[in-house]
Formats: sequence, C-alpha cells, structure tokens
Amino acid sequence: MPARDLQERIKKLIVDRRLPSGAPLPTEPELMEFLGASRNSVREALKALQAMGIVEIRHGFGTYVGPMSLAPMVEGLTFRTVAGHHRGEDSLVQLLELREAMEAGLVSRLAGRLPAADLAELAALVDRMDERAEHGAGLAETDRAFHAALYRGLDNVLLSEVLEAFWDVFHRVQRDLVDVPQDPRVTCHQHREILDAVRSGDAARAEQAIRDHFDNIRARLSTAVTTRPQDPCTRHNERV
Repeated sequence: MPARDLQERIKKLIVDRRLPSGAPLPTEPELMEFLGASRNSVREALKALQAMGIVEIRHGFGTYVGPMSLAPMVEGLTFRTVAGHHRGEDSLVQLLELREAMEAGLVSRLAGRLPAADLAELAALVDRMDERAEHGAGLAETDRAFHAALYRGLDNVLLSEVLEAFWDVFHRVQRDLVDVPQDPRVTCHQHREILDAVRSGDAARAEQAIRDHFDNIRARLSTAVTTRPQDPCTRHNERV
C-alpha cells in the first residue's frame, strides 16, 4: 500500500474515533493488523504524520494524537520567506501585507464589542509598553500580547492561532534578516489609538488605526532593507 494511503487511513482513524489531542493511538501491532501493512510501512507513515504535528511518537510509551498545531506551517513559511528574501524578493513585505489584510479585515468586527475585562487587559498592555519604552526595553513581546488579546475577542480559536503563526514567522524572519529601527513612542501611541478606536465603537477608525500601524512598520522595514549591507554572496552572483 502506498505510504500516502497509509497516512490517510491513520488520519481517518483519528477522525472516525473522534480522538482528541493527547489520546493514545492503537499499538504498532494493532495498526499493522488494522492497516494490513508491514511494521516498517506503519513506522514510516507515523513518522511522516509526526512531522506534520498530527501524531506524536513517545519512544517507550507509544504513539498519541499530536497537538495539531500550526508549527509545520510556521516552519515552512519562515523558510520560504527567508529563501525569497535572499533571492531578492520582497518576501518580508509580502508577509507583512498578509498580516495587515487579515487584521484590517477583522478589527472592525471588534469595535464596540469587547467586554470591559478585555479592554482593561489591553489598556494594561499599552501602559506596560509605555513603561518598557521609558526604560529602553524591547516591545516585541508586549506587542504580541496586545494583538493576541485583541483578536481573542473574536472567539475564534483558529483565527487566533493563524494570526499568532503569522506574527511568529514575521518576527523570526525580521529578527534574523534585518534590523528594523523603531521609535517606541510611536509604537505605543499607535497601539493606544487602536485601543481607543475599538473602545469607541468606531469601526472605520479602528481599521484605519490598524492600517496606520502597518504603514509605520512597512516604512521602517523599507528603510532597513534599503540600507542593509549587501550580502557578499549576492554581490558575487550579480550580473555584470
């Protein structure tokens, strides 16, 4: 039986039995009998599914349903963005535009609809940004927490996970490829404007606040990419 077919049958088994993340799968001999496949074939299928996060092999304990996270997507998108950047493509800007399209399309749905507890949490995060900015500390993690808390109000776990994944990819790639300058005061002001717009219930203002925030990131990113030292390998491969 082709390896792909074995993988699909194991996935179907998980779905049909409604097994949640962390649930044990049948033992290896049981899978061999169920699938009518050899030990090596079953092991190869399980390894492939583990790489996708669908199963988790715990040596000495057995095989379990995996976390079904977006980690494989994060790794693939990170590599694709880095590779594209080194080929001279605007892959980091494209990734930023993908984030902007999602967030701008979602934030208007939150305007005037967040409960007081969520608004208080967002306000506390912006205050923490201000404090960190005053002490010259980085804002990345507080920024991440703000966006995660904001879109949690949509009550859509998959959306939250996808947004978190794109945030992870962008910041991993940006950190490794370019040093993007930042004025912490501007960053704090823009997040406070997003919060104020959402609190006010003005959907158009909330969307514009998000777009202004991304325009600022785009401008800073463009400056960093334009002024970065050229890679000697790239220069060596340039046409003359």
